[in-house]
Amino acid sequence: MTDQELKYWLGLKLVPGLGNVGFLGLLSAFGSPAAVFQAPLAELLRIAGIGPKIVQGIKNFDQWNLVEGELALARKLQVSLVTCRDELYPPNLLNIYDFPPLLYVKGTLRQEDVCIAVVGSRMASAYGRFSTERLCRELVTKGITVVSGLARGIDTAAHQGSLAAKGRTIAVLGCGLDIVYPPENKALFDKIPLQGAIITEFSFGTPPQGTNFPARNRIISGLALGVVVVEANYRSGSLITARVALEQGREVFAVPGSIDAEGSKGTNKLIKEGAKLVECADDILEEILPQIRGKLAAPSPAQADKPVVSADGPCEEKPSAPRREVPTHEETKLLKHLSAAPVNVDQLTALTGEKTGEILNTLLLLELKGFIRQLPGKQFVRKE
Repeated sequence: MTDQELKYWLGLKLVPGLGNVGFLGLLSAFGSPAAVFQAPLAELLRIAGIGPKIVQGIKNFDQWNLVEGELALARKLQVSLVTCRDELYPPNLLNIYDFPPLLYVKGTLRQEDVCIAVVGSRMASAYGRFSTERLCRELVTKGITVVSGLARGIDTAAHQGSLAAKGRTIAVLGCGLDIVYPPENKALFDKIPLQGAIITEFSFGTPPQGTNFPARNRIISGLALGVVVVEANYRSGSLITARVALEQGREVFAVPGSIDAEGSKGTNKLIKEGAKLVECADDILEEILPQIRGKLAAPSPAQADKPVVSADGPCEEKPSAPRREVPTHEETKLLKHLSAAPVNVDQLTALTGEKTGEILNTLLLLELKGFIRQLPGKQFVRKE
């Protein structure tokens, strides 16, 4: 779409009081934003939900300098403006009630993306981060694109796990694409577009205000076939995302946690209410398989020796790729305490004197490199 055409999309988006539903109603009635600006006042007033104030806002619109600035900044930041009429607009998103007419995209969207959203607490525990990274590595090696919100905690772990396994991931922001939030995720912000995309419906310069995040969350769930919640208390925004997912007709999954952990009360409640319990990627795939047969993207060269979708039962161990890496010094120290006999994290903490979080991170890397595997009950054995 040309800048001249995009100018009217951006202009209509800036009309005071006009939301997504009203924008889409006008688009349906007149065919294009340019035609909306050219339409007679009387015809605009005939559109359901479009009152006199909005019509006056359209007829008196004079913010074209802001529109030109938006287009210039998009070019400078290498951000694409993708409208709901473009082929690259995510097809799942078109099926929600108030989908955004225009997306700001840094990176690449693909029509063939099969997306699963993974969300959870910003105050994630070591267990939550470990479980999330492991699950997302499994998902992307099976051709799934992982969607999350680039927030602290579980969202960060979801993106990190996806990138570590050379898979695709999409981050949805609650602010403009010229703002990195949270700021400590700058490195992730730079990496994600190389293996996926960062998207938002908010104009450049929009700050990460709390009121933006419910809108952001509906896009996270709207992009996906299902939403996985990892760690959430009773008041977590992730439970709101799960509720929105149900309203959108998406599947809801939850990773169980300790009954004594405050951060697991929300996820355990979801399971009691009917969310599917998730221990591994196959628990998700078997639920969504009827919707994705023949649609999964081919694995990247780095994943080529891994199956796209398992035909075996859920959570069965798959053949690992040939080892191409060597353990680091820290990994070697931990490997000395691992053998064919299963050990858990508490035992490794006692044996090494290291902090639990550091041990979990090292175990994650060793599992990714194929030196160890995890057994039920969070126990680990060394592969021979």
